[in-house]
Amino acid sequence: MIAETPPTPYYAVIFTSLRTPNDNGYNDTASKMEDLAKTMDGYLGIESAREDVGITVSYWSSLECIRAWKQKSEHLEAQQKGRFEWYSKYKVRICKVERDYGFTL
Repeated sequence: MIAETPPTPYYAVIFTSLRTPNDNGYNDTASKMEDLAKTMDGYLGIESAREDVGITVSYWSSLECIRAWKQKSEHLEAQQKGRFEWYSKYKVRICKVERDYGFTL
C-alpha cells in the first residue's frame, strides 16, 4: 500500500535491512511496532517491502516526532533485538521530503 501523505514538507525515515535467517518473533514484533508507530504524534504513514533487501519508509511531520519515536521504550527494545537477532546489516536515513507527486489509475 502507498501511504497517503500530506502536502510537503514532511520527513521520511528510510530503514534498509538485511535479515538473518532467524525469525525469533520478528514478524510479530514488526507488526506491533507498526501499530505502535500509528499512535505516535506526527506519524503520517508507512510503506514496506521485502525481498532480499527489506526497505521500510515511515513518514513523519517533524524531526522532533522522529526523535520521540526512536526513544519510545518498546521501539528501543525492538531495536536491541534487531541488532542481536534479526539483522545482519541495516542503515537508517532521515530525509526531508521537499516535493512529491504521483499517479493513480
